[in-house]
Amino acid sequence: MPLLLRIAVLIVGGLALNAAEVPHVLIVVGPSSHPPGSHEAAAGARLLESALETMRNVNGVSAQVVYEWPRDAALRDAASTVVFLGDTFPPNRFGNPRRNLAELAEMMARGCGIACLHYATGLLGEDVTPDGEHPLLRWLGGYFANRSCPHHQSVARVYPEATIEPAEPDHPVSRGWQRFTVHDEPYINNYFGGPGNRPAPNVTPLALSLLPPDAPAREIVAWGVERADGGRGFGIVMPHFYKNWANDDLRTLILNGVVWTAGLDIPPGGVASDRPDLPAFGPEALEFTPRRR
Repeated sequence: MPLLLRIAVLIVGGLALNAAEVPHVLIVVGPSSHPPGSHEAAAGARLLESALETMRNVNGVSAQVVYEWPRDAALRDAASTVVFLGDTFPPNRFGNPRRNLAELAEMMARGCGIACLHYATGLLGEDVTPDGEHPLLRWLGGYFANRSCPHHQSVARVYPEATIEPAEPDHPVSRGWQRFTVHDEPYINNYFGGPGNRPAPNVTPLALSLLPPDAPAREIVAWGVERADGGRGFGIVMPHFYKNWANDDLRTLILNGVVWTAGLDIPPGGVASDRPDLPAFGPEALEFTPRRR
């Protein structure tokens, strides 16, 4: 092979290798019909995409938002982790859930990460077996069981002041954020499947809240799982209100969780991001009250 051609092949091969090594976050937006200002799955996905690509202390991450099930195998194969937003777990809400779950299972089997935000952690009674079985329980470590579920019913209620605190200070996802209070709808009595509804040994509670106020218990509102296939899962049952993306502690917690599921190291001070310009990402509600601290 001539020397110049050999050099060209090496350069092109090196570029292809570097492209393959770039951590990529695939963000999937499912159907959502909540009033403006709440959920805002599409705007939240665009905000998350921007935040991931402009992190101040984690470089080289790419992100892409899609608004339907990613049928293109190249999209699925390129993902280091997949993030879901929407009204309940999107693969079950898009057409042909059986196919969607089978293709997602292939991603999980190769160690791809998964993260679900707020209601995307949720499953309906029609999605699960009578005893609550669904692959999301293994992939994510737990889920929000809609009141239509036959085996368990989680609780969705908006709290004017819910205080969120780290549950495992030594976990990488706990870096850089501290106890905060927020007006939101952190789901409680989430389903983890173990005896007494206790998380499995490979599931780590990451954030707790004493809820409800009238009968407080230590409720798990964010958690992580390290799966046997080498992949990681992160579930968080917030934010309900789009304005809460401007809460620095909550946003750091979410970014930490997503970056962790992509297999990356979390900086000692947590993922650093700029506070977003909320209207810039096209939410249905364009005016927001100041965030609570």
